[in-house]
Amino acid sequence: MSFLHDAPVFSEVIDPVDAPLQRALREQQVLLDSAGAGIVFIRKRRVVRCNPRYAEIFGYRSQNELVGYNSEGFHPHRAAFQELGRAAYPVLSGGQTYRTERTMRRRDGALFWARLTGSLINPQDTSEGSIWIIDDIDDQRSAQALLDAALWEKQALFDNAMVGIVFLRERRLTRCNQHFEQMLGYSPGELLGSLSRRWYTSDAEWEHVGQRCYGPLSQGLSFEGELTLRKKDGSIVVCEVRSKAVDPAHPQRGTVWITMDITERQRSQAALARVHEELEQLVLERTRQLSETVDNLHREINDRRQDQERIYWLAHYDALTGLPNRALLAERSQHAIHAAQQSQTPLAVIFLDLDHFKHVNDSLGHRVGDALLVAIAKRLRSVVRDKDTVCRLGGDEFILLLPGANARGAARVADKLLQASRLPYQIDHHELTMAPSMGIALFPDDGADFDTLSQCADVAMYRAKLDGRNTYSFFTPQMRALSVRALQLENALRRALERGQFTLVYQPQICLDSGVITGVEALLRWHHPELGPIAPSEFIPIAEDCGQILPIGEWVLRTALAQLQAWRGQGVELKTMAVNLSAVQFRQPQLPELITRILEETGLPADSLELELTEGVAVDDPRAAIDTMDRLHARGVRMSMDDFGTGYSSLSQLKRFPIYKLKIDQSFVRDLGEDNNDRAIVSAIIRMAQALGMQTTAEGVETHEQLSFLREQGCTEAQGYYHGRPLPAAQLLERLRR
Repeated sequence: MSFLHDAPVFSEVIDPVDAPLQRALREQQVLLDSAGAGIVFIRKRRVVRCNPRYAEIFGYRSQNELVGYNSEGFHPHRAAFQELGRAAYPVLSGGQTYRTERTMRRRDGALFWARLTGSLINPQDTSEGSIWIIDDIDDQRSAQALLDAALWEKQALFDNAMVGIVFLRERRLTRCNQHFEQMLGYSPGELLGSLSRRWYTSDAEWEHVGQRCYGPLSQGLSFEGELTLRKKDGSIVVCEVRSKAVDPAHPQRGTVWITMDITERQRSQAALARVHEELEQLVLERTRQLSETVDNLHREINDRRQDQERIYWLAHYDALTGLPNRALLAERSQHAIHAAQQSQTPLAVIFLDLDHFKHVNDSLGHRVGDALLVAIAKRLRSVVRDKDTVCRLGGDEFILLLPGANARGAARVADKLLQASRLPYQIDHHELTMAPSMGIALFPDDGADFDTLSQCADVAMYRAKLDGRNTYSFFTPQMRALSVRALQLENALRRALERGQFTLVYQPQICLDSGVITGVEALLRWHHPELGPIAPSEFIPIAEDCGQILPIGEWVLRTALAQLQAWRGQGVELKTMAVNLSAVQFRQPQLPELITRILEETGLPADSLELELTEGVAVDDPRAAIDTMDRLHARGVRMSMDDFGTGYSSLSQLKRFPIYKLKIDQSFVRDLGEDNNDRAIVSAIIRMAQALGMQTTAEGVETHEQLSFLREQGCTEAQGYYHGRPLPAAQLLERLRR
C-alpha cells in the first residue's frame, strides 16, 4: 500500500486476567469486521492485518490470505506504488492524514478507482507502521462521467432553443441565449449586464410591466402575457412572454423569461380581423339595402362561424400535423393538473424526440420530412387514449399529457410507442423507420406545474439518448441535483473574482539541456468558502458559457505578469510566464490590444508572455484565428499549442500558425515506459516540431525514465511532478533562489 513500515494495532499476546482489555480488543475486532470500508495495517510494506471488507474489495475470499502480502501488489505497477509513497510520506511524517483518489489493482488484475486515507500509527517512529482505509469508488466515477455529458447536452439545448431565454436579477440581464440576442438585433454578449429597460419602448412601459409581473412572481406564481419590445435599430417586436422566479423562496436569485416573437402572427391576426370587419360592414350594408335574401344572410353568418373556427384552429393546432400546439397544450395541462390536485390522482408527461430525424430532411428533403411527421403524428394519436393529449412542440419534438397515468401506466404507453415505432413508414417510394427517445416526468413528485414537469421530462429524454436512444427514461432527483450544481457554480462564479476566491499557482518549466528553470506556467485555482476547492475542469466550462471567463481570464493575465515583474524585481530571472487562454477569450477582437495594455502596465517586454492556445481556437473561423495570432506575433508575444495531438489537429493550419512551441500532452507522456505507440507518437511530434523550427515542452513528466527518453529525442523542455508540483508564488520564489 505504501513504502511506509507498519505495526499491528495491539499486542499479539493478551493477559487473560485483563478482562477490560480483552473486551476492548473484541469490540475493536467487531468494528473492523463490520466496517463498510476496507481497513489494513501495514508494516515494512507487508500486510499485518486487514478486515473482511478489504479482502473483498481486492477479490480475496478471506483476510487471512493477505497476511504477509507485499502491498506493492495492490497497485497497477511499481511506478504507481512509488509515486504514492513520494506523495504520502511528507504528509504522514508530519503527523497528518493523507487522502487521495487513484487506480488500484484487484486480484484478477482488473483496475478500479479507490479513495485512500492513510495515517501513521506513530509519526515519531515510522517503523511502527500505518493504517489505511479504502473505499471502492469505481461506480461513482463512471456515474459522474455520464452526468457531465448530460449537463453538456442541457447547455446545448439552451444555446440552440428556438425561443429567447433570459435570466434577470434586479431587472438586469445576467444571461441570455443567442436566439434572444438575434431576435432583438444585438451581437453576442452585447446585452450582458444591461437593464431590461434597454429593450422597452419607454420608461412608462418598463414601469408598467414591472407592476404587472413582479407582484405574481414574488408570490411564486408565473407571469404570461404579450409585451411590445424595441430592437436595437428601434423597430418594434411583439413577444409572447412567460416568466417565473428562479427560486420563489429566494426572490433575490432573479427570474427566467421565455420570449417568442409573435409579430408576424399578430399582423396576420390583425389582417384577418380587418377582413372580418369588412365582411360585417358588407353584411350590414346588404341588410340595409334589402338586396339579399334571408338565405344569403344565413350563408354569410355561417361563413363567419367557419372563419372563427378556423382562427381558433390555427391558434391552437399545429398546421402541419393537426396535433394540438403549445397554446392548447398549456390550456389542457392547466386543467389536467387542477383536476389531479382536486382528485388526488396521478398524471404523467412524456417528452418525445425522434432520433436522427435531421438525416431525413438532409438526405430526402423537407417535403418527405413533413410527410413523415404527419404519419408519425397519426400513429402517436392512435396509441394513446381519447382523453390524452399529443402535442407537437415543433420540429421533431412531441409532448404527451397523460391524465390519470402513474409510473406503470406511463411506462406501458412508452412501451407501446416503442413497439409502434418498429413498423416502417411508407412515404412515396421510401420505406422509413423512425425511433423515439422519451423522457417521463410524474406529477406531483417531479413538479407541481406543467413547465417544471416538461423541463424534467426534457432532461430525462436526454438521459434516454445517452443510454443509447430508442428507449425511455424516468426523471430522477439526481438529474435535478446536477442542474442545481451547475446553477450554484454559475451564481458563485459571478462573485468569486470580486471576493478574492481565485489564486494562482506556478509550475516550473525545465530546460532539458541545462536543467535550469526557464519559465513557469500560471495555473488558476478556485477555493469557495462553502463549496471548497473546485476543479478547473468543472468551473472553466461554466465560466465560458456564462461569460465570466473574460474578466477571470483578464485577472489571470494581470496577476501572472505582475508576479513575473515582482520576481524580476527581487533578483530572480525567469524567461517567460505561460498563461492558458480560453477559446472564448481568444475570439475577442480586442484581445491583442488588451494584452498590449497589460504588458505596458507591468513594464514587461512582450516576449516575456507565452500564451498557451488549444487546437480548438481555429475550429469555427480559421482565418480569424490566424489574423489574431498574426497580430499577437507582430507585438512580440509568444504562442504555444497546448495539449497537441488531442484535439482538432490540422497540419495544413499548423504550418500557417505563428507558433513557436508545441506542448506534448501528458496522455502521451504518461506511458512512455510501457507503450511503444506513445513513444512513437512523442518522437514524431518532436521531429515534426524540429522540422518546423518549433520548440517542444512535454507535460506530465513524473519519472526519470520519461525524462531520459524525452532528452534523447531532443525535446526542449519538460514540466511535471518529477521537477515539482505547482506552488504558490512565495514558495516558488524560495525554490528559484535556491
